[in-house]
Amino acid sequence: MAGAGKKLRILTWHVHGNYLYYLTKANHDFYIPFTSERAHPYGGRGTTFAFGDNVHEVPAETVRNLDFDVILFQSRANYEQHQYDILSPEQRRLPRVFLEHDPPREHPTDTVHAVTDPSVTVVHVTNFNRLMWDNGAAPARVIEHGVTIPEGVRYQGDIPRGLVAINDLATRGRRLGLDVYQRLQQEVPLDLVGMGSERLGGLGEILPMEFAEFASHYRFMLNPIRYTSLGLAVCEALSIGLPVLGLATCEMPTVVENGVQGYLATDPQQLVSRAQWLLDSPAEASRLSANAREAATRRFGIERFISDWDATFKEVTSNSQAAVGVTS
Repeated sequence: MAGAGKKLRILTWHVHGNYLYYLTKANHDFYIPFTSERAHPYGGRGTTFAFGDNVHEVPAETVRNLDFDVILFQSRANYEQHQYDILSPEQRRLPRVFLEHDPPREHPTDTVHAVTDPSVTVVHVTNFNRLMWDNGAAPARVIEHGVTIPEGVRYQGDIPRGLVAINDLATRGRRLGLDVYQRLQQEVPLDLVGMGSERLGGLGEILPMEFAEFASHYRFMLNPIRYTSLGLAVCEALSIGLPVLGLATCEMPTVVENGVQGYLATDPQQLVSRAQWLLDSPAEASRLSANAREAATRRFGIERFISDWDATFKEVTSNSQAAVGVTS
């Protein structure tokens, strides 16, 4: 096993492509299993993201023969099924981290997390998520999102419309705010992007590497989601400098302050009036834009994100070494 502070060999699955792209900015080697069918979550690197040379795809059937330092689960299926499908018994005793991307679905406050093993560290992506899950005996911590924006991309706001960026909104319903989007679309000019958005008259999927430049031209972003984690698209939009309008639920009230980076409300009709104001007042949108970019740079900087992950990997590997009497 690699000692604490050394470059680690980390096995994980390709569950959330955008998050994996940012996570692999860390100076470690990441191994992504794939099968011949390349069905989720065994798709390997894929072709959508410009992963670095530290991201390696490996045939799922060979995983049990490889050496790793950390196993990083990213879904309940990874933890409850996939580790038993592809890992050896020895690998299943390696330092393990469960990256929880979402708040609980079954019940918002009384759901016990799938990980109850105190030797597995659970990482939540927002404080709201950690608060809502019953984490039991498993050690839980928060690593907030970190994003990067291509050099030179800045808010333009020259398209007097709002941007909504949600994958498969047509099939994800009220939780993701389908009804809110459809209601506001009747009064506010909005463009929907994301996988499957064509079903709702949207513009289709925008490739992740092209999203920042594309989004920079919109006057604002609208986030109609009722209950989910903080979307990376929101973090990216704020980092570009887009003012954000959205529902005042989950982690959003800690990210957007009314009249500073955008506007939040629990009454969608209030968002209509705010959206119309921004459409009529480019100067006000520009003021919010400057605040949004400054706040996002401070909170969602990639350096802080990678530092938090490095500290977590160092801790779990150090604890494992101490448990078996190994010194660095």
